[in-house]
Parts: sequence; C-alpha cells; structure tokens
Amino acid sequence: MKIIVLFPTLSEAKYFDREDVLIRFSGVGITSSAYMTTKLILTERPDIIIMAGIAGVYEGSKYKIGDCVIVSKEHEADLGFFHDDGFKHISDMNLDMDFEVVSSLTSPYLESDLPLPLGVANTMNSAISPFVKTEGVDVESMEGSPFFYVCMQEGVRFYEVRSISNLVETSHKDWDYETSIKNMSNGVNTLIDYLLKK
Repeated sequence: MKIIVLFPTLSEAKYFDREDVLIRFSGVGITSSAYMTTKLILTERPDIIIMAGIAGVYEGSKYKIGDCVIVSKEHEADLGFFHDDGFKHISDMNLDMDFEVVSSLTSPYLESDLPLPLGVANTMNSAISPFVKTEGVDVESMEGSPFFYVCMQEGVRFYEVRSISNLVETSHKDWDYETSIKNMSNGVNTLIDYLLKK
C-alpha cells in the first residue's frame, strides 16, 4: 500500500519519522494545497494520502489545545461576498450564474473504528476572520478544503489529521506549537498503523 503524508510545512513534519510512507510538502494555503494534492495524485499514484498539520480551535468546540482529530467535514468558509448586512457564503446566495458551489465536503472514508476522534473544519484564506460561520465547527486550517475536493474528484482515499495548537482568536495567546506538532505526529502514526492492519 502506497501512503503519502502531506504536510503544509517542514516545521509540522519535524517529529514525524517512518520509512514505510512517503513524506511530501504542500506549502501553506488553498492554492498550494490544491496544486500539490493534484500533482501527487497524478505523478505518484498513491493509494492513500494523509494531510497532517496543526489547526486552531473555535470557542464552543469540545476539543482543546493539544487534542488531535481526523477531519470529517470541510468548509471553504470565507468563499463569498460582503453585503451591507454582512458576509454571505456563496452557497447561500441566489446568483444568476451557471455554476455549482457546495457549502461543505464530507469525507467518504469515515470508518466506524477510526483510531482518532472526528472534527469538523473551516478552511480559510484569511485565518481568524470574524465573519464566517463557526457553529458546529471545531477547527480552522488553511489547506483542508482543496485537499478534500481534489481527492474526492480523483477518487483517491484520503484522511486529514489536525492537532490543535491555538485558540481561534486575534490575541494569538496560548499557542503551543511543540505539543501540538508532537501530538499530530503521534496521531498520524496511529492512523497509519490502523490503515496498514485493515
């Protein structure tokens, strides 16, 4: 089984070390994630891709800094327009244009015995934006939605593992990179061990 672990940054991979998977890097953000995910699928033909990185946690989530989740659903949360009465996601607008936009993407690979808890994510071009919907959303990242979309379009099995490094707030206090990166590495190893036994 050919498994690729895709990290947004070198820093997020610094505690991850195993020889039975390939390690690749996407760069930060929606554009980089979409490009590298597509390139890896077309050139390396993996059986499974795992995106692994850190994330912020929204107030109201049951998770806290240091927790590690598998993302079950992704929203490209800041895709839309500002109006006089505030921000509207493009999927909530009645535009006279011929295109389809979904409000969320749900992974089809949510086995009942996955070894990590599940969380819902917002993908943001602009992190910590105060105008997006956060009800029922646990974590915020900058790469997950295009990763989901490309893998689903290409029919490649995928998982996204996120460990929480910070609260989603503009004060930028209480960030814990070291613990979250270590926990994320442990979480990815746990997921890979699970997948190899299936």
